[in-house]
Amino acid sequence: FTSKLINSNTMSSSGIPEPLITGTIAYFILFIVGLVVVFGCSVSGAMNKHDAAIGNIVVAIGSFSMWLFWLSAWMHQWHPLIKPIYEE
Repeated sequence: FTSKLINSNTMSSSGIPEPLITGTIAYFILFIVGLVVVFGCSVSGAMNKHDAAIGNIVVAIGSFSMWLFWLSAWMHQWHPLIKPIYEE
């Protein structure tokens, strides 16, 4: 009995799992979108220069923190340290 889910974690040519690369790219895009929103708010006058600088820091720290949390959850599910023991 083999499951198709086992083969879904294919490795890229660099040896990094493809879902890891895809998730990292998604969070990088989220980071870029956040920076564009803050830049747009500063150009339109909705934020002053000081608030835009704080907004950039918030976007950077928030994006990195969300990516790190996602990475931790993904890694724990990829190779679990504790496997369930089923009793009959």
